[in-house]
Amino acid sequence: MNRPLPQYYSELAPFRSLFSRGNPILTYHKIGPRPANVRLKGLYVSQRLFTTQLGELRRAGFQSAPLERQLMAGANRITITFDDGYQNVLRHAAPGLVENGFAATQFLVADFLGKRNEWDVAEGEAPEPLMTKAEIREWLSAGHEIGSHTLSHPRLTRLSSARLREEIFSSRSKLEDLFGRPVHHFCYPYGDWNPAVRDLVAEAGYLTACTTDPGVNLHGSTSPFELRRYTARYPTRNLKRLWRHWITRLGRGYPAHDDSRPSP
Repeated sequence: MNRPLPQYYSELAPFRSLFSRGNPILTYHKIGPRPANVRLKGLYVSQRLFTTQLGELRRAGFQSAPLERQLMAGANRITITFDDGYQNVLRHAAPGLVENGFAATQFLVADFLGKRNEWDVAEGEAPEPLMTKAEIREWLSAGHEIGSHTLSHPRLTRLSSARLREEIFSSRSKLEDLFGRPVHHFCYPYGDWNPAVRDLVAEAGYLTACTTDPGVNLHGSTSPFELRRYTARYPTRNLKRLWRHWITRLGRGYPAHDDSRPSP
């Protein structure tokens, strides 16, 4: 009997077979230490776990693929993306990307560069600084890409036609003017999209758009404006995982009880 796949990605083993049948995309948000007053804890991944996840993929033969190559036939390609443009990604993710030979795409909220995640703060989330223009240029000079995550991170299906067009079209032109390079890729905030939103993204001249729908992308059948992604996060500490942890510790002669927690 086939076991259902986990909802989130934390290690390769459960996904190895699926990843062999299509091209996967992993998405992250925040890399590094997690503040105490965080609501959505799963959006933080420690620097150590991030580097471990990339190292596992590299050793398994996966190679970095830019978004525009997602739908080309070929095995062992994977794309790494980050949503929102957090400063901690530059600080804590860039070394792991270099160490493992991966490039990544950072989706930026164009009106909030150098500010903070006000769309989350308004809902009670902890504030986090976003990359400045200078830091984005540093990201680009390291060989990574940027894409648009709209002007202000709204739920696109709730907007008027005029506001929807402004968020999609103007965010692209603003980023292109600021950084002097074409912006080919878009990401739907909150994974919120419908056919009208998708078609407007295509009309704006983007080559791809990322959803938060889980799954792999298939050559010849997946729309470039409906790319699927798995959110990467720390492992769930369920009973099965805890039991495996305890058995491993006992086998090594350690006490079964351990008050330490892996940093998420």
